[in-house]
Amino acid sequence: MAYFDAASAAPLHPVARQALLASLDEGWADPARLYREGRRARLLLDAAREAAAEAVGCRADELVFTPSGTRAVHAGVAGALAGRRRVGRHLIVSAVEHSSVLHAAEVHETGGGALTQVPVARTGAVDPAAYAAALREDTALACLQSANHEVGTEQPVAEVADLCRAAGVPLLVDAAQSLGWGRVEGDWSLLAGSAHKWGGPSGVGLLVVRKGVRFAPQGPVDERESGRAPGFENLPAIVAAAASLRAVRAEAAAEAARLRELTERIRARVPALVPDVEVVGDPARRLPGIVTFSCLYVDGETLLHELDRAGFSVSSGSSCTSSTLTPSHVLKAMGVLTEGNVRVSLPPGTPAEAVERFLEVLPGTVAAVRERLGAPVATGTVRTAGPDLVVDALGRRCPIPVIELAKVIDDVPVGGTVRVLSDDEAARLDIPAWCEMRGQEYVGEEPAERGTAYLVRRTG
Repeated sequence: MAYFDAASAAPLHPVARQALLASLDEGWADPARLYREGRRARLLLDAAREAAAEAVGCRADELVFTPSGTRAVHAGVAGALAGRRRVGRHLIVSAVEHSSVLHAAEVHETGGGALTQVPVARTGAVDPAAYAAALREDTALACLQSANHEVGTEQPVAEVADLCRAAGVPLLVDAAQSLGWGRVEGDWSLLAGSAHKWGGPSGVGLLVVRKGVRFAPQGPVDERESGRAPGFENLPAIVAAAASLRAVRAEAAAEAARLRELTERIRARVPALVPDVEVVGDPARRLPGIVTFSCLYVDGETLLHELDRAGFSVSSGSSCTSSTLTPSHVLKAMGVLTEGNVRVSLPPGTPAEAVERFLEVLPGTVAAVRERLGAPVATGTVRTAGPDLVVDALGRRCPIPVIELAKVIDDVPVGGTVRVLSDDEAARLDIPAWCEMRGQEYVGEEPAERGTAYLVRRTG
Protein backbone atom coordinates (compact mmCIF):
# COMPACT_ATOMS: atom_id res chain seq x y z
CA MET A 1 0.00 0.00 0.00
CA ALA A 2 1.39 3.43 -0.97
CA TYR A 3 0.51 6.13 1.56
CA PHE A 4 0.14 9.46 -0.29
CA ASP A 5 -1.68 11.55 2.35
CA ALA A 6 1.13 13.08 4.39
CA ALA A 7 -0.59 16.49 4.37
CA SER A 8 -3.24 14.97 6.67
CA ALA A 9 -0.79 13.09 8.89
CA ALA A 10 2.79 12.11 8.20
CA PRO A 11 3.97 8.64 9.27
CA LEU A 12 5.71 8.62 12.64
CA HIS A 13 9.40 9.42 12.15
CA PRO A 14 11.80 6.75 13.55
CA VAL A 15 13.39 9.38 15.80
CA ALA A 16 9.96 10.24 17.20
CA ARG A 17 9.33 6.61 18.02
CA GLN A 18 12.68 6.27 19.79
CA ALA A 19 12.20 9.47 21.78
CA LEU A 20 8.64 8.53 22.70
CA LEU A 21 9.64 5.13 24.09
CA ALA A 22 12.61 6.53 25.99
CA SER A 23 10.64 9.37 27.57
CA LEU A 24 7.89 7.01 28.71
CA ASP A 25 10.43 5.71 31.21
CA GLU A 26 12.04 9.05 32.09
CA GLY A 27 9.28 11.64 31.66
CA TRP A 28 6.24 10.28 33.49
CA ALA A 29 6.47 12.52 36.57
CA ASP A 30 5.06 16.01 37.11
CA PRO A 31 7.59 18.54 35.77
CA ALA A 32 6.24 21.14 38.21
CA ARG A 33 7.47 19.14 41.23
CA LEU A 34 10.84 19.65 42.90
CA TYR A 35 11.76 16.07 43.77
CA ARG A 36 14.14 14.02 41.65
CA GLU A 37 11.60 12.52 39.24
CA GLY A 38 9.96 15.92 38.75
CA ARG A 39 13.30 17.61 38.07
CA ARG A 40 14.13 14.93 35.53
CA ALA A 41 10.81 15.52 33.78
CA ARG A 42 11.39 19.29 33.86
CA LEU A 43 14.77 18.85 32.18
CA LEU A 44 13.13 16.86 29.39
CA LEU A 45 10.40 19.48 28.94
CA ASP A 46 12.87 22.35 28.89
CA ALA A 47 15.10 20.56 26.39
CA ALA A 48 12.13 19.88 24.13
CA ARG A 49 11.07 23.53 24.30
CA GLU A 50 14.59 24.71 23.46
CA ALA A 51 14.78 22.34 20.49
CA ALA A 52 11.37 23.38 19.15
CA ALA A 53 12.12 27.08 19.62
CA GLU A 54 15.39 26.74 17.75
CA ALA A 55 13.59 25.05 14.86
CA VAL A 56 10.85 27.72 14.77
CA GLY A 57 13.25 30.62 15.21
CA CYS A 58 11.92 32.11 18.44
CA ARG A 59 12.83 32.36 22.13
CA ALA A 60 12.08 29.35 24.29
CA ASP A 61 9.92 31.44 26.62
CA GLU A 62 7.76 32.48 23.64
CA LEU A 63 6.73 28.90 22.83
CA VAL A 64 4.19 26.70 24.61
CA PHE A 65 2.99 23.20 23.82
CA THR A 66 -0.72 22.58 23.30
CA PRO A 67 -2.85 19.40 23.00
CA SER A 68 -3.12 19.87 19.19
CA GLY A 69 -2.49 22.26 16.34
CA THR A 70 -6.17 23.18 16.31
CA ARG A 71 -6.02 24.10 19.99
CA ALA A 72 -2.95 26.22 19.26
CA VAL A 73 -4.83 28.11 16.54
CA HIS A 74 -7.93 28.61 18.68
CA ALA A 75 -5.91 29.76 21.68
CA GLY A 76 -3.80 32.05 19.53
CA VAL A 77 -6.73 33.72 17.78
CA ALA A 78 -8.80 34.14 20.94
CA GLY A 79 -5.88 35.36 23.05
CA ALA A 80 -4.64 37.89 20.49
CA LEU A 81 -8.14 39.28 19.90
CA ALA A 82 -8.77 39.59 23.62
CA GLY A 83 -5.39 41.21 24.21
CA ARG A 84 -6.17 43.91 21.66
CA ARG A 85 -9.87 44.43 22.36
CA ARG A 86 -9.25 48.11 23.15
CA VAL A 87 -7.97 48.59 19.60
CA GLY A 88 -11.05 47.02 18.03
CA ARG A 89 -12.69 43.76 17.07
CA HIS A 90 -11.81 43.45 13.40
CA LEU A 91 -10.24 40.18 12.24
CA ILE A 92 -8.68 39.44 8.82
CA VAL A 93 -8.27 35.92 7.41
CA SER A 94 -7.65 34.51 3.96
CA ALA A 95 -10.39 32.58 2.17
CA VAL A 96 -8.27 29.42 2.09
CA GLU A 97 -7.26 29.13 5.74
CA HIS A 98 -7.48 25.79 7.52
CA SER A 99 -10.90 25.11 9.00
CA SER A 100 -9.50 25.65 12.52
CA VAL A 101 -8.84 29.31 11.66
CA LEU A 102 -12.18 29.75 9.91
CA HIS A 103 -14.05 28.17 12.83
CA ALA A 104 -12.32 30.56 15.24
CA ALA A 105 -13.24 33.45 12.93
CA GLU A 106 -16.86 32.27 12.84
CA VAL A 107 -17.03 32.27 16.64
CA HIS A 108 -15.55 35.76 16.69
CA GLU A 109 -18.09 37.03 14.16
CA THR A 110 -21.00 35.34 15.93
CA GLY A 111 -19.93 37.13 19.11
CA GLY A 112 -20.25 40.51 17.43
CA GLY A 113 -16.77 40.90 15.96
CA ALA A 114 -16.06 42.13 12.44
CA LEU A 115 -14.48 39.82 9.86
CA THR A 116 -12.83 40.39 6.49
CA GLN A 117 -12.04 37.39 4.31
CA VAL A 118 -9.31 38.10 1.75
CA PRO A 119 -9.83 36.34 -1.62
CA VAL A 120 -7.17 34.37 -3.48
CA ALA A 121 -6.09 34.01 -7.09
CA ARG A 122 -6.75 30.86 -9.10
CA THR A 123 -3.38 29.56 -7.86
CA GLY A 124 -4.60 29.75 -4.25
CA ALA A 125 -2.28 32.61 -3.25
CA VAL A 126 -3.32 35.89 -1.68
CA ASP A 127 -2.23 39.27 -2.98
CA PRO A 128 -0.41 41.20 -0.20
CA ALA A 129 -2.08 44.36 -1.48
CA ALA A 130 -5.45 42.82 -0.58
CA TYR A 131 -4.30 42.45 3.02
CA ALA A 132 -3.10 46.05 3.00
CA ALA A 133 -6.51 47.16 1.73
CA ALA A 134 -8.29 45.13 4.42
CA LEU A 135 -6.36 46.69 7.33
CA ARG A 136 -8.38 49.18 9.38
CA GLU A 137 -7.86 51.29 12.46
CA ASP A 138 -9.86 48.77 14.49
CA THR A 139 -8.06 45.68 13.14
CA ALA A 140 -7.02 43.56 16.10
CA LEU A 141 -5.49 40.57 14.30
CA ALA A 142 -4.68 39.19 10.86
CA CYS A 143 -4.20 35.50 10.03
CA LEU A 144 -2.42 33.89 7.09
CA GLN A 145 -1.29 30.30 6.61
CA SER A 146 2.29 29.70 5.52
CA ALA A 147 1.21 27.17 2.89
CA ASN A 148 -2.12 25.71 1.86
CA HIS A 149 -3.07 22.27 3.09
CA GLU A 150 -5.11 21.24 0.03
CA VAL A 151 -3.09 22.48 -2.94
CA GLY A 152 0.35 23.21 -1.44
CA THR A 153 0.54 26.87 -2.51
CA GLU A 154 2.94 28.89 -0.39
CA GLN A 155 1.67 32.26 0.81
CA PRO A 156 3.60 35.58 0.80
CA VAL A 157 3.89 35.63 4.58
CA ALA A 158 6.93 37.92 4.77
CA GLU A 159 5.31 40.60 2.62
CA VAL A 160 2.02 40.46 4.52
CA ALA A 161 3.87 40.48 7.86
CA ASP A 162 5.68 43.68 6.86
CA LEU A 163 2.40 45.35 5.93
CA CYS A 164 0.78 44.28 9.19
CA ARG A 165 3.79 45.36 11.25
CA ALA A 166 3.74 48.81 9.62
CA ALA A 167 0.06 49.11 10.58
CA GLY A 168 0.71 47.90 14.14
CA VAL A 169 -1.36 44.74 13.63
CA PRO A 170 -0.08 41.31 14.76
CA LEU A 171 -0.04 38.51 12.19
CA LEU A 172 -0.83 34.93 13.24
CA VAL A 173 0.66 32.29 10.93
CA ASP A 174 -0.72 28.76 10.76
CA ALA A 175 2.51 26.95 9.87
CA ALA A 176 1.22 23.40 10.29
CA GLN A 177 2.01 22.31 6.72
CA SER A 178 5.37 24.01 6.27
CA LEU A 179 7.14 23.86 9.64
CA GLY A 180 8.78 20.52 8.91
CA TRP A 181 10.44 22.01 5.81
CA GLY A 182 11.87 25.15 7.35
CA ARG A 183 11.32 28.31 9.35
CA VAL A 184 8.60 30.75 8.40
CA GLU A 185 10.26 33.89 7.11
CA GLY A 186 9.04 37.36 7.99
CA ASP A 187 8.26 39.49 11.00
CA TRP A 188 5.20 37.53 12.14
CA SER A 189 3.78 37.88 15.66
CA LEU A 190 2.14 34.53 16.46
CA LEU A 191 2.60 31.07 15.00
CA ALA A 192 0.87 27.71 15.37
CA GLY A 193 2.07 24.23 14.40
CA SER A 194 1.04 20.59 14.69
CA ALA A 195 3.43 17.70 15.34
CA HIS A 196 1.63 15.01 13.36
CA LYS A 197 2.19 17.05 10.18
CA TRP A 198 5.99 16.66 10.41
CA GLY A 199 6.19 13.06 11.61
CA GLY A 200 5.70 13.60 15.32
CA PRO A 201 2.98 11.97 17.41
CA SER A 202 -0.58 13.22 17.25
CA GLY A 203 -1.92 15.26 20.15
CA VAL A 204 0.89 17.83 20.27
CA GLY A 205 0.74 21.37 18.94
CA LEU A 206 2.79 24.45 19.55
CA LEU A 207 1.90 28.11 19.91
CA VAL A 208 4.40 30.95 19.70
CA VAL A 209 3.57 34.44 20.94
CA ARG A 210 6.37 36.93 20.34
CA LYS A 211 7.46 39.22 23.15
CA GLY A 212 5.61 42.52 22.99
CA VAL A 213 2.43 41.06 21.48
CA ARG A 214 -0.61 41.85 23.63
CA PHE A 215 -2.12 38.50 24.56
CA ALA A 216 -4.82 37.56 27.05
CA PRO A 217 -5.41 33.79 27.44
CA GLN A 218 -9.08 32.91 27.38
CA GLY A 219 -10.93 30.39 29.51
CA PRO A 220 -9.73 28.79 32.74
CA VAL A 221 -5.97 28.97 33.14
CA ASP A 222 -3.39 27.48 35.47
CA GLU A 223 0.32 27.79 36.02
CA ARG A 224 1.36 25.39 33.26
CA GLU A 225 2.65 26.53 29.86
CA SER A 226 2.51 30.22 30.83
CA GLY A 227 -1.22 29.87 31.38
CA ARG A 228 -1.79 29.47 27.63
CA ALA A 229 -2.30 25.69 27.56
CA PRO A 230 -3.71 24.50 30.88
CA GLY A 231 -3.49 20.88 31.94
CA PHE A 232 -0.83 18.27 32.57
CA GLU A 233 1.69 18.17 29.73
CA ASN A 234 1.89 15.02 27.62
CA LEU A 235 5.64 14.97 28.14
CA PRO A 236 6.58 11.80 26.20
CA ALA A 237 4.68 13.07 23.14
CA ILE A 238 6.18 16.57 23.49
CA VAL A 239 9.71 15.15 23.64
CA ALA A 240 9.02 12.98 20.59
CA ALA A 241 7.54 15.95 18.71
CA ALA A 242 10.57 18.14 19.33
CA ALA A 243 13.01 15.34 18.48
CA SER A 244 11.25 14.55 15.22
CA LEU A 245 11.09 18.22 14.21
CA ARG A 246 14.84 18.48 14.61
CA ALA A 247 15.33 15.23 12.69
CA VAL A 248 13.14 16.14 9.71
CA ARG A 249 14.78 19.55 9.49
CA ALA A 250 18.18 17.88 9.18
CA GLU A 251 16.86 15.89 6.22
CA ALA A 252 14.66 18.64 4.74
CA ALA A 253 16.91 20.11 2.04
CA ALA A 254 17.78 16.83 0.35
CA GLU A 255 14.30 15.34 0.74
CA ALA A 256 12.60 18.50 -0.54
CA ALA A 257 14.63 18.37 -3.75
CA ARG A 258 13.78 14.70 -4.25
CA LEU A 259 10.05 15.12 -3.58
CA ARG A 260 9.85 18.16 -5.84
CA GLU A 261 11.16 16.06 -8.70
CA LEU A 262 8.50 13.41 -8.01
CA THR A 263 5.65 15.91 -7.78
CA GLU A 264 6.87 17.66 -10.96
CA ARG A 265 6.66 14.26 -12.62
CA ILE A 266 3.04 13.92 -11.52
CA ARG A 267 2.19 17.51 -12.52
CA ALA A 268 3.59 16.99 -16.01
CA ARG A 269 2.36 13.49 -16.75
CA VAL A 270 -1.15 13.37 -15.30
CA PRO A 271 -2.61 15.84 -17.87
CA ALA A 272 -0.88 13.86 -20.64
CA LEU A 273 -2.19 10.52 -19.38
CA VAL A 274 -5.73 11.51 -18.38
CA PRO A 275 -7.97 13.66 -20.58
CA ASP A 276 -9.80 16.67 -19.09
CA VAL A 277 -7.58 17.17 -16.06
CA GLU A 278 -6.49 20.44 -14.48
CA VAL A 279 -3.50 20.57 -12.13
CA VAL A 280 -4.29 23.22 -9.50
CA GLY A 281 -2.18 25.31 -7.16
CA ASP A 282 0.84 27.50 -7.83
CA PRO A 283 3.28 25.74 -10.18
CA ALA A 284 6.36 27.21 -8.51
CA ARG A 285 5.63 28.57 -5.01
CA ARG A 286 4.43 25.39 -3.37
CA LEU A 287 5.42 22.78 -0.82
CA PRO A 288 7.72 19.99 -2.02
CA GLY A 289 5.45 16.96 -1.61
CA ILE A 290 1.95 18.15 -2.55
CA VAL A 291 0.35 18.02 -5.99
CA THR A 292 -3.37 18.38 -6.60
CA PHE A 293 -5.42 17.86 -9.73
CA SER A 294 -9.09 17.89 -10.68
CA CYS A 295 -10.67 15.44 -13.12
CA LEU A 296 -13.74 16.44 -15.07
CA TYR A 297 -16.75 14.08 -15.04
CA VAL A 298 -15.53 12.17 -11.98
CA ASP A 299 -16.98 11.84 -8.49
CA GLY A 300 -14.09 12.43 -6.12
CA GLU A 301 -15.12 9.99 -3.42
CA THR A 302 -15.68 7.19 -5.91
CA LEU A 303 -12.26 7.82 -7.42
CA LEU A 304 -10.63 7.75 -3.99
CA HIS A 305 -12.27 4.44 -3.15
CA GLU A 306 -11.06 2.94 -6.43
CA LEU A 307 -7.52 4.20 -5.88
CA ASP A 308 -7.62 2.76 -2.37
CA ARG A 309 -8.59 -0.62 -3.82
CA ALA A 310 -5.64 -0.28 -6.19
CA GLY A 311 -3.28 0.28 -3.25
CA PHE A 312 -3.00 4.08 -3.01
CA SER A 313 -4.07 6.23 -0.06
CA VAL A 314 -4.83 9.72 -1.36
CA SER A 315 -7.26 12.42 -0.27
CA SER A 316 -9.70 14.72 -1.99
CA GLY A 317 -11.12 18.22 -1.79
CA SER A 318 -14.19 16.99 -3.61
CA SER A 319 -17.46 18.81 -3.05
CA CYS A 320 -19.29 15.58 -2.31
CA THR A 321 -17.54 14.11 0.69
CA SER A 322 -19.34 11.25 2.31
CA SER A 323 -19.81 13.13 5.55
CA THR A 324 -20.73 16.71 4.60
CA LEU A 325 -21.77 16.93 0.93
CA THR A 326 -20.36 20.47 0.94
CA PRO A 327 -17.76 21.97 -1.41
CA SER A 328 -14.16 22.38 -0.34
CA HIS A 329 -13.84 26.01 0.72
CA VAL A 330 -10.30 26.11 -0.69
CA LEU A 331 -11.25 24.94 -4.18
CA LYS A 332 -14.33 27.14 -4.08
CA ALA A 333 -12.25 30.22 -3.25
CA MET A 334 -9.82 29.37 -6.06
CA GLY A 335 -12.61 28.98 -8.59
CA VAL A 336 -11.44 25.54 -9.74
CA LEU A 337 -13.35 22.32 -10.20
CA THR A 338 -14.52 20.87 -6.89
CA GLU A 339 -15.48 17.46 -8.29
CA GLY A 340 -12.97 14.74 -9.03
CA ASN A 341 -10.27 16.39 -6.97
CA VAL A 342 -7.24 14.32 -5.91
CA ARG A 343 -4.53 15.51 -3.52
CA VAL A 344 -1.31 13.52 -3.59
CA SER A 345 0.93 14.43 -0.64
CA LEU A 346 4.10 12.37 -0.55
CA PRO A 347 5.72 11.61 2.82
CA PRO A 348 9.50 11.76 3.13
CA GLY A 349 11.06 8.56 1.86
CA THR A 350 8.45 7.89 -0.83
CA PRO A 351 10.15 5.72 -3.48
CA ALA A 352 10.04 6.81 -7.10
CA GLU A 353 8.70 3.36 -8.02
CA ALA A 354 5.51 4.04 -6.04
CA VAL A 355 4.90 7.24 -8.00
CA GLU A 356 5.46 5.43 -11.30
CA ARG A 357 3.00 2.73 -10.27
CA PHE A 358 0.44 5.42 -9.37
CA LEU A 359 0.84 6.99 -12.81
CA GLU A 360 0.27 3.58 -14.39
CA VAL A 361 -2.89 2.90 -12.38
CA LEU A 362 -4.52 6.36 -12.52
CA PRO A 363 -5.63 6.54 -16.20
CA GLY A 364 -7.53 3.27 -16.11
CA THR A 365 -9.08 4.08 -12.73
CA VAL A 366 -10.35 7.46 -13.91
CA ALA A 367 -11.67 5.95 -17.15
CA ALA A 368 -13.58 3.27 -15.21
CA VAL A 369 -15.19 5.82 -12.90
CA ARG A 370 -16.14 8.04 -15.85
CA GLU A 371 -17.67 5.10 -17.69
CA ARG A 372 -19.73 4.27 -14.63
CA LEU A 373 -21.05 7.84 -14.36
CA GLY A 374 -21.22 8.71 -18.06
CA ALA A 375 -24.28 6.80 -19.31
CA PRO A 376 -26.11 8.54 -22.21
CA VAL A 377 -28.62 11.19 -21.20
CA ALA A 378 -31.98 9.58 -20.58
CA THR A 379 -34.78 10.21 -23.08
CA GLY A 380 -36.56 13.45 -22.27
CA THR A 381 -33.71 14.88 -20.21
CA VAL A 382 -32.64 17.23 -23.03
CA ARG A 383 -35.37 19.31 -24.64
CA THR A 384 -35.33 22.09 -27.21
CA ALA A 385 -36.13 25.62 -26.04
CA GLY A 386 -36.05 27.82 -29.13
CA PRO A 387 -32.54 27.97 -30.60
CA ASP A 388 -31.05 26.86 -27.31
CA LEU A 389 -31.02 23.72 -25.18
CA VAL A 390 -32.19 23.03 -21.64
CA VAL A 391 -30.58 20.27 -19.59
CA ASP A 392 -32.80 19.15 -16.72
CA ALA A 393 -30.46 17.82 -14.02
CA LEU A 394 -32.76 18.46 -11.09
CA GLY A 395 -32.36 15.90 -8.33
CA ARG A 396 -29.04 14.67 -9.71
CA ARG A 397 -25.77 15.23 -7.87
CA CYS A 398 -22.64 16.63 -9.44
CA PRO A 399 -20.80 15.67 -11.54
CA ILE A 400 -23.88 14.50 -13.46
CA PRO A 401 -25.06 18.06 -14.36
CA VAL A 402 -21.61 18.80 -15.77
CA ILE A 403 -21.49 15.49 -17.64
CA GLU A 404 -24.83 16.20 -19.29
CA LEU A 405 -23.75 19.74 -20.16
CA ALA A 406 -20.63 18.37 -21.88
CA LYS A 407 -22.70 15.90 -23.90
CA VAL A 408 -25.00 18.51 -25.41
CA ILE A 409 -22.74 21.54 -25.85
CA ASP A 410 -21.94 20.47 -29.43
CA ASP A 411 -25.65 20.22 -30.24
CA VAL A 412 -26.05 24.00 -30.20
CA PRO A 413 -24.49 26.31 -32.79
CA VAL A 414 -21.63 28.61 -31.90
CA GLY A 415 -23.19 31.46 -29.94
CA GLY A 416 -26.04 29.22 -28.78
CA THR A 417 -26.83 28.72 -25.11
CA VAL A 418 -27.30 25.71 -22.86
CA ARG A 419 -29.37 26.20 -19.70
CA VAL A 420 -28.54 23.65 -17.03
CA LEU A 421 -31.20 23.23 -14.35
CA SER A 422 -29.75 21.93 -11.11
CA ASP A 423 -30.58 21.95 -7.42
CA ASP A 424 -27.12 20.76 -6.33
CA GLU A 425 -25.08 23.57 -4.77
CA ALA A 426 -21.88 22.14 -6.26
CA ALA A 427 -23.12 23.03 -9.75
CA ARG A 428 -22.67 26.71 -8.89
CA LEU A 429 -18.93 26.02 -8.61
CA ASP A 430 -18.36 23.25 -11.11
CA ILE A 431 -20.17 24.62 -14.17
CA PRO A 432 -18.10 27.87 -14.25
CA ALA A 433 -14.95 25.79 -13.63
CA TRP A 434 -15.92 23.47 -16.52
CA CYS A 435 -16.32 26.51 -18.78
CA GLU A 436 -12.87 27.75 -17.76
CA MET A 437 -11.30 24.39 -18.53
CA ARG A 438 -13.16 23.81 -21.83
CA GLY A 439 -12.99 27.35 -23.22
CA GLN A 440 -16.74 28.00 -23.12
CA GLU A 441 -18.41 31.17 -21.86
CA TYR A 442 -20.18 31.06 -18.51
CA VAL A 443 -22.98 33.62 -18.80
CA GLY A 444 -24.28 33.40 -15.24
CA GLU A 445 -27.24 32.03 -13.34
CA GLU A 446 -30.87 32.93 -12.93
CA PRO A 447 -33.74 31.69 -10.76
CA ALA A 448 -35.80 28.77 -11.99
CA GLU A 449 -39.09 27.27 -10.89
CA ARG A 450 -37.01 24.61 -9.16
CA GLY A 451 -33.33 24.96 -8.39
CA THR A 452 -31.20 27.31 -10.46
CA ALA A 453 -30.58 27.76 -14.18
CA TYR A 454 -26.90 28.00 -15.16
CA LEU A 455 -26.31 29.56 -18.58
CA VAL A 456 -23.40 28.49 -20.79
CA ARG A 457 -22.74 29.96 -24.26
CA ARG A 458 -20.89 27.88 -26.82
CA THR A 459 -17.85 29.75 -28.14
CA GLY A 460 -16.38 27.11 -30.38
